[in-house]
Amino acid sequence: MEFNWLTTFITAAECENFRRTAEILYISQPSVTVHIKALEKEVGAVLFHRDGKRIKLTEEGKRYLVHAKELIRVYQRGLEDMKSLSQGYTSQFSIAISPLIADTILPSVLKRYLSKNPNVEINVKIIESIDIEKAVLEEEVDIGLSCLNSTDPELVCKPLYQDKVILVTAQDGRDSESAPPLDEAEVLNNNYLLTNNHPGYWDALLKKIKSVYPSQRMMKVSQVHITKRFIKEGLGVSFLPISTVRRELLEGTLLEVDCHSISLPDANAYALMKYEHTRQNEFVEFVSQFRF
Repeated sequence: MEFNWLTTFITAAECENFRRTAEILYISQPSVTVHIKALEKEVGAVLFHRDGKRIKLTEEGKRYLVHAKELIRVYQRGLEDMKSLSQGYTSQFSIAISPLIADTILPSVLKRYLSKNPNVEINVKIIESIDIEKAVLEEEVDIGLSCLNSTDPELVCKPLYQDKVILVTAQDGRDSESAPPLDEAEVLNNNYLLTNNHPGYWDALLKKIKSVYPSQRMMKVSQVHITKRFIKEGLGVSFLPISTVRRELLEGTLLEVDCHSISLPDANAYALMKYEHTRQNEFVEFVSQFRF
């Protein structure tokens, strides 16, 4: 079996047209037909229904497509591993990181890790927490750094850090030393509350907020970096993990508001792994040392 047969098959399955497949792969249409026929002979099954210019996967074709993609994935990972070795790397692994965790000091932590481990190659994907578990299960990545816990028995889930959640508002121009403390009720009653920017704590927190402030106006904003920008522009306030706003608090562009009537949750981060390989475990332990 030749790998270009698999590439042709996967492309044809996506395009449902041999002519378009030939254009994408820069080969002739007869070559596409030859590849598919050779692959069908190899696997012993008809992979496509032909209907004029259109093609559709047979049941056998749909089943084999999964295996074809896996074969290509393993082949490509092998090439990448050999390339890394030739470039001086002795090991490599891939990480899926949620946007929220990526917005903390993690880039600085990664830099420190790589400076201590120059022979390790790390590939990073930014994926929403809700999708990280699937990426680890399907071995698209070796480690997932997620805001969501996992109870899947196939995965190892290790707590990474616990983060204090605070109420954040924009700088109001007042002198922080002489001005009275910001009032929780005044801040919430006079602003939209920007919600749902963290996948772990908002459902329970919203119930508490509504019980104390039933008339609170709210706006859903799914990304923390957008939430912070909206707050700075005066569009609202929000409850955010302190690790995501530490710089802004130090710079004075955002202010913390003390909360007395609402008990605030913690925001948690977790490391998800399918296999506890030595290098991956060492990385998780290294990251866990830092205060986010």
